[in-house]
Amino acid sequence: MTNTIHTIGLLTVLLFMSARVSAQKIYTKNGRIAFYSKTPLEDISADNNQVMSVINTQTGEVQFSVLVKNFRFKKALMEEHFNDSYLESGKYSKASFKGLIKDIAKVNFKVDGSYLVSVSGDLTIHGITKPVTAPCTLTITGDKTAGSAKFFVRPTDYNISIPKVVRDNIAETIEVTVNCNYDQQL
Repeated sequence: MTNTIHTIGLLTVLLFMSARVSAQKIYTKNGRIAFYSKTPLEDISADNNQVMSVINTQTGEVQFSVLVKNFRFKKALMEEHFNDSYLESGKYSKASFKGLIKDIAKVNFKVDGSYLVSVSGDLTIHGITKPVTAPCTLTITGDKTAGSAKFFVRPTDYNISIPKVVRDNIAETIEVTVNCNYDQQL
């Protein structure tokens, strides 16, 4: 009887441990998010190469976090206006995304290849959270995973005010590009 209890206890512990081992997360601390605004008057672009992101390869949960003040522009004055007037990075220091890769079962993280998936979740910018859905490509090469996506946001959806004097210089819809190389495991 005692041996049976010990065996059941041991099996329970082993099952619990194997379930924990199979839940795998991959992450990066230096992903890239860029945005691009095209108008007849001016093109504006910025990059941020300090993006943190985590993917749970079992559940498809995905998260991104970025410090707004780390976006870099070609013109210093644009960067200053972006941080002080538009995104108010002193008040709203981070932008984030928390969502789910809907069709994670299509991705075999042990087989090299490119997998087109769909990502949906909540994007928070300027203190406002809105749902976003975007196609994403996950590329597996050895033990590395690269993710890339492109989607569009409207500054007005996030209560970002553009002064009338420069409104024609900034597109109504901004293209956002995400590229991450998940090279670390949790």
